[in-house]
Amino acid sequence: MASTTDRETLPSDVKPVHYDLDLIKLDLNAFTYDGRVRISLEFKHQASSISLNCKELSLSGGRLTVDDSDGDITISEIECNKKTEVAKLSLERPIPGSGTGVLEINFSGSINHEMAGFYRSAYKNVEGKDDWMFSTQFESCDARRAFPCFDEPNLKATYDFSITVPENFTALSNQPVKESKSVGDGLRKVSFERVPKMSTYLLAWACGEFEYVEDFTDRDYDGRGKLPVRVYTTKGLKEQGRFALLNAKKIVDYFSEIFHIDYPLPKVDLLAVHEFSHGAMENWGLITYRTTAVLFDEKTSDSRYKNRVAYVVAHELAHQWFGNLVTMDWWSELWLNEGFATWVGWYAIDHFYPEWDVWGQFVTQESLQTAFALDGLRGSHPIEVPVKNALDIDQIFDHISYLKGSGTIRMLSSHLGVEIFLLGVARYLKKHAYGNATTVDLWAALSEEAKTDVAAFMSNWIKSIGFPVLTVAEKSGHIILQQKRFLSTGDVKPEEDQTTWWVPLFLSEKSFTAGSENITALTSKEAIIKGINTNCYKLNNNQNGFYRVNYPAERLVKLGEMRKQLSIADRIGLIADAAAMALSGLGSTTGLLSFLAALKDEESYLVWAELIEQLGKLRSVFSESSQEIRDGLKKFTLDLVTPAAEKIGWDYGEGEGFLTGRLRALLISAAGGSGHKGIIAEAQRRFKLYTSGKDKSAIHPNLRLTVFRIAIAEGGQEEYDAVLNEYLSTSAVDGKEICLSALGRVRKPELIQRFLELMMSDKIKTQDKHTPAISLSNNIHARHALWEFIKKNWGTIYNQLSGNMVVLDRFLKNSLNKFASLDVKEDIEKFFADKDTHGYEKGLAIIGDSIKGNANWVQRDQEDVGKWVKEHVKA
Repeated sequence: MASTTDRETLPSDVKPVHYDLDLIKLDLNAFTYDGRVRISLEFKHQASSISLNCKELSLSGGRLTVDDSDGDITISEIECNKKTEVAKLSLERPIPGSGTGVLEINFSGSINHEMAGFYRSAYKNVEGKDDWMFSTQFESCDARRAFPCFDEPNLKATYDFSITVPENFTALSNQPVKESKSVGDGLRKVSFERVPKMSTYLLAWACGEFEYVEDFTDRDYDGRGKLPVRVYTTKGLKEQGRFALLNAKKIVDYFSEIFHIDYPLPKVDLLAVHEFSHGAMENWGLITYRTTAVLFDEKTSDSRYKNRVAYVVAHELAHQWFGNLVTMDWWSELWLNEGFATWVGWYAIDHFYPEWDVWGQFVTQESLQTAFALDGLRGSHPIEVPVKNALDIDQIFDHISYLKGSGTIRMLSSHLGVEIFLLGVARYLKKHAYGNATTVDLWAALSEEAKTDVAAFMSNWIKSIGFPVLTVAEKSGHIILQQKRFLSTGDVKPEEDQTTWWVPLFLSEKSFTAGSENITALTSKEAIIKGINTNCYKLNNNQNGFYRVNYPAERLVKLGEMRKQLSIADRIGLIADAAAMALSGLGSTTGLLSFLAALKDEESYLVWAELIEQLGKLRSVFSESSQEIRDGLKKFTLDLVTPAAEKIGWDYGEGEGFLTGRLRALLISAAGGSGHKGIIAEAQRRFKLYTSGKDKSAIHPNLRLTVFRIAIAEGGQEEYDAVLNEYLSTSAVDGKEICLSALGRVRKPELIQRFLELMMSDKIKTQDKHTPAISLSNNIHARHALWEFIKKNWGTIYNQLSGNMVVLDRFLKNSLNKFASLDVKEDIEKFFADKDTHGYEKGLAIIGDSIKGNANWVQRDQEDVGKWVKEHVKA
């Protein structure tokens, strides 16, 4: 491999410009296939070999035709390096230093079961029998697993693709079908229109017994009319694609307008895939999804999945421009794809569903707080992270690239103004269409539009690790602000605090006294902000900035008192910042508890969601410190949520708002989980009616998770078996996920063991194994048993999950990040010390940092929390 200073890439002797790929002999019993690829090349340097990527393929010879010359060049030897995933094709004579030619390679491969490359997904067909569907997942480095190719994002080319499939199959790819003809033996060859210039990771195909629902865009597209938009599923599921279809057709038009570039392809297909490693994949023109991210049943689905489907559809459609039309030059700038698609996905959903308070959702654990939690650890990484070898990229498909990336974009767009920001984006897309670009290119386009040097103030946000906390000191008529890197462990060292961020203050006009100058940003480590109205100021209006604020204790109390004048996003931000200060030791846990105690009259679902999330974390971390603290915090939660839970009740009213429905599920769950006897009894009554089959309407679809969790936590074998039976028999698209989340609430040791064994059995798909892990790690009765199980069964776990390192890394992070004991941290480090941790070593560092922060918190504050509970919580 060629190695420049910052990346390892293929030699630059040739450049691919077009692929002609033909797959034949699909053996749907042995799961193998044959293929032939003809790659049109431009010769750049004279060379005696050609190197390209290949993984788990058998290459069986080929030839190189040099245009305008006599005869072919024979490939004399093929060496495949398993470690680097590079095939070196030695040539009988050298290629010229210029000109063009065609490299033809015959190969065979397998249709694997690892959710990467060309793979198969298991499902039950309409007759209830086991069946398979076939599809691809190439990002980031798995196109090479399906066909030999130059698998780097800046080696863009055009594609012709054909595949021979059984007559009863539907075949799909990025473009519409060009020709479909019978070739005998019950087979037909399907060829597709040429795909415009794009990266290898965006090529896609799928085949199986599919059906679809279809609609058309409202806009006419120049020369193409209204574009067909389809949602494909395996047979029997297409009607559950209606909600995604409704959103997709609107969002394609909306993005075409706000990006000032028409959607470039002649069709938009969405495909529900039964086994999927991520949430979705933006393949150009053929977007693939895990079923829960694209299917929704108005009668049987939990409404929170409606929110998810709408957002994921928008996110993936945003990539059709930002990522597909213009692609990052190299994986180090992955955030350009993911950070922007995340932000603009939320932006589109806010446009179509203003009643959902999307930006309020964004500020909660849904996005912003999750990014803060990871970026507040030593083991975090900058948004733009050096990637020397593309095989290391999977570990940065994380909350920094997606959520911190989108958080900084939201901060920048709020500062510049969203309209100017989007005009800058349109300028960037037009300039680099069908090519590759860098962060610097985006800053240049935005700077031209905004008439300001964007790179100057954004560079540190992208290239430096972490984020600042602003500590506020109040004086008469002014405040003193100091910025410092925030670490949740509370032990930032001087050498870790070298960055001075540009911090937009987002102070509202009423924060200033009349006639004073409105300062917009902090650009030094410390500054005095004069003319502040110390009666009613609040920094970071609507939580638009990616930073935390540490207010004096008295100011936090005052802000709590005036909370009804603050936006929902601001109320969420106050809770989250106060909790982060408590965790890190920059604030006090008792101050946090007193602040939360005053919020029992809150009415917003999103504020309650943040409040209950932070209280849950507090209870989880302090659960092993003492029985008094554990019981006291449980009773505190019960006292806090009871009035609101009893007021909202169990019944869904006609025409009730989306967020009200979500609030009901949240409050009933919190009250049941903290011992509300009436709610527990009612949940158990409804559970018996539902699971006995007497009354399936006893549990509203939105309350399945809530009721199942309460029943499992308060019950035993009978309840466990009832939910397990529901898991095995449910046909609801969200049913399996809900059952796995609920089963993890088990408390009896023998049932915990049963669930652990179920987790690693073939009854739970690899794509879903992190769901029980999350639930068990959140369960104080089960998290130690989970760790012991992982140690005892590591060989099995590694073999099952390491075929796709994203899956293994996710499983471990979700299993082990909730502990609050340095002994457990040491045990984890000791266990993995002699293991090959390549592919999940960053995840282990994050686990270690998380546990250390939790342990420090308990050690520092458990005495004070014990006292507070005794004084403030009635037994």
